[in-house]
Amino acid sequence: MNKKFYITTAIPYVNAAPHIGHALEFIQGDAIARYHQLIGEEVLFLTGSDENALKNVQAAEKAGKPVQDFVNEYADRFEELLKKLNVRVDIFQRGSSQKTHFVSSQKLWELCNKNGDVYQKEYTGLYCVGCETFYEPSELDENGECLEHPGKKLEEVSETNYFFKLSKYQERLIELISSDTLKIVPETRKNEMLSFLKQPLKDISISRSNERTKSWGVPVPGDDLQRMYVWFDALNIYQSGIGFGWNDEKYKEWWPADVHIIGKGIARFHAIYWPAFLISAGLPLPKELFIHGYITVNGAKMSKSIGNVIDPFEMIDKYGVDAVRYYLLREIPSHGDGDFSERRFKELYNADLANGLGNLVARVSTLIQKNNLDVTQLKHDRPNGLLEQITPHMKEYRIDLALELIWGAVTGLDKYINLQRPWRQEASDAKKTLSNIVIGSESLTSLLEIAQTLTPFLPETSEKILKQFSEKIESSTPLFPRIQ
Repeated sequence: MNKKFYITTAIPYVNAAPHIGHALEFIQGDAIARYHQLIGEEVLFLTGSDENALKNVQAAEKAGKPVQDFVNEYADRFEELLKKLNVRVDIFQRGSSQKTHFVSSQKLWELCNKNGDVYQKEYTGLYCVGCETFYEPSELDENGECLEHPGKKLEEVSETNYFFKLSKYQERLIELISSDTLKIVPETRKNEMLSFLKQPLKDISISRSNERTKSWGVPVPGDDLQRMYVWFDALNIYQSGIGFGWNDEKYKEWWPADVHIIGKGIARFHAIYWPAFLISAGLPLPKELFIHGYITVNGAKMSKSIGNVIDPFEMIDKYGVDAVRYYLLREIPSHGDGDFSERRFKELYNADLANGLGNLVARVSTLIQKNNLDVTQLKHDRPNGLLEQITPHMKEYRIDLALELIWGAVTGLDKYINLQRPWRQEASDAKKTLSNIVIGSESLTSLLEIAQTLTPFLPETSEKILKQFSEKIESSTPLFPRIQ
């Protein structure tokens, strides 16, 4: 029986169109999911749309549309982006699904309540709608603003809410994270969470009044006047999408998640709130969190007000899906922040894709055609050594380093061709050289190994190369036409 691997991305708010940061995370998730499929595992990949946020309600009001119509429109846009990026998700779970998500989240609430971890009290605090969370004054910048959303005034909110006894789980969380029972990658993010846990944890509000939510969101069980706090229900999308509360058999088959992929801005919700809810409910914890950084644009933070938000749809239309996938996976450090600039995009495209991989495939296919070599007779039955080489990097979610290794093999083949000069060799020697290039030798990574190992990262390109070298070879249009 194949090993199972359940992977999720963060669940984006659908209050605006997706940007290049969303594309990065979706592609990272897809590359990791496809890698696990390539090594023979049975994979389930989930994402979805976070639809019960106050910011969605406010954005819908501003647009003059009913909330459901508004979130439908943007959820569709995110699903379109997944298709455009050639990202294969198995489940797109929506937060407004009453049939699956509402019943699932209400079950989670009831389990936490049954354990004595939910209580009601009056509360006054500073609320950031952008983060959908209350902050202590000590957590804000010198202007009294949220670090994630500078320039936006926080709302002072007073109301009676339900609270969750987060403070009860402080020691348990420290133990789980320190021991890597809940593994956090990279280590820097793990240390940040442990540092946060050195301060006393405060209980958190997990509901909002109907008045503030405009009666939108998951109703609190047994209280018609309150809706669940968005993070309580949104985190549960990872479970509601696979049957928690409505299909026990499917849920038991796939939970716990092997990895949640998230951005650094929501690390606390995933590393502290989410495991606490699950412990309270008596449910298994996810195994790992992979926390990536942010994309800046030409050195500046992406912002609508600056007008530097990159539209991934436009980039794909202009340069092709695999070129966009390559830039985001190779140029943006998997464990840190990275910059997006069109100038650098073109440089990397021409150097690595047009002059690198594309030129290599064109050279080899032309030489094979000239030497009339029948590639269908070539047998490639050795284990893929390149796939084995990238394994340690993929286990640590260092996709950028995996691609660096693959491109090292591309450069190695180019050097081998220049050294052997098959165009000057006798026919039998040239055929031997070209055979080594296509299927490899003890000291040489083959073109077919490179193509197969590229499957998770550049699936379209990988498929083209594998197809081209499995039948009668003819020169074809360049994989990556050079950008002038």
